[in-house]
Amino acid sequence: MGSGVFFKRGRFFFILLLSAATLSAQGRGGRGGDAGAPGQGIAPGVPPGQRWVRLAPVPEPNEERSGVVANGKLYLFGGNPVGLTGTPPGSVFEYDPAGDKWTKKKNMPLAAHHVAVAENEGKIYVFGGGVQKQAGGGAYVPANNAWEYDPAADSWNNYKARDGQSLDPNQPHRVLDVNEVYDPATNTWAAKQILPTPRNSMFTGVVNGKIYLIGGRVASAFATTGSVTDVVEEYDPATDKWGFLKDRMPTPRDEGVAGVFNNRIYVAGGESITALNNSVSRAFEAYDPASNSWQALGNMPLARYGLTGGVIGNRFHIVGGHITAAFGGGEPLNTPQHDALELR
Repeated sequence: MGSGVFFKRGRFFFILLLSAATLSAQGRGGRGGDAGAPGQGIAPGVPPGQRWVRLAPVPEPNEERSGVVANGKLYLFGGNPVGLTGTPPGSVFEYDPAGDKWTKKKNMPLAAHHVAVAENEGKIYVFGGGVQKQAGGGAYVPANNAWEYDPAADSWNNYKARDGQSLDPNQPHRVLDVNEVYDPATNTWAAKQILPTPRNSMFTGVVNGKIYLIGGRVASAFATTGSVTDVVEEYDPATDKWGFLKDRMPTPRDEGVAGVFNNRIYVAGGESITALNNSVSRAFEAYDPASNSWQALGNMPLARYGLTGGVIGNRFHIVGGHITAAFGGGEPLNTPQHDALELR
């Protein structure tokens, strides 16, 4: 999934996934792989000392939720509607690893999917997304709203709407290159250096104060008219500059989930659609910015894209997602499966 909001020195750096990660009404890839490794144990290729564990499934299966860790718990926001004119659920779930338990929280003020999320001082900030403005209408209308969610009070507050660009994936468009920063102290937005590679649905992570953009989709909001990329780029918020091109991701894909542990960025799942292949990925890899190198870590237990998750302690939680595609045969299927890789 990837949302692109990162907190540093009192400000949010908002890598505008509104290019389409916020609004990708994309065509879908076919089924990719089987259930694979068992829910608990060592998956093929996983280094010794690391294992996958099966945890409590999310109560309402969906895809394109946005996840963020706050106060040692995982929070999920939104999710896709059913079809292009369905109503987005707007639901919020809290996962407590202490009891391996999910709790449904207060719904979003405006039901949206593909939102960008970030945590700061125990509060969660939710930006943009795709919404349905009227019953029966399109469910991928761009939104520029900004909210603050307080997990302790289970309450919402409105913040200043974003003034930047947006796109409608159902109209002729191009993927945006927008990079913005939001300062919650002053409730203001500012434009920053644009992305060298305009893209959406990329993996993102922060290591030592720098933001890394990994893979994703270029050209279009739609997977069927866009292309996956393996490009890795580094952004330094302190200087507002982009670094040299980094070592490319071994498995080009989009619509996966990333987490950071011990200064390494772990990337899981995703999809890749080409003229020859429509696939949902089981790939699991790690990028080390210090050595500018990649390590393959075997396969996830279940191939999926549009998944979400986050790192709590030494566990990288991977939740939900999509396991089939409409033109891949049969009806699209979302999974409630919740796996975690124990990292060392």
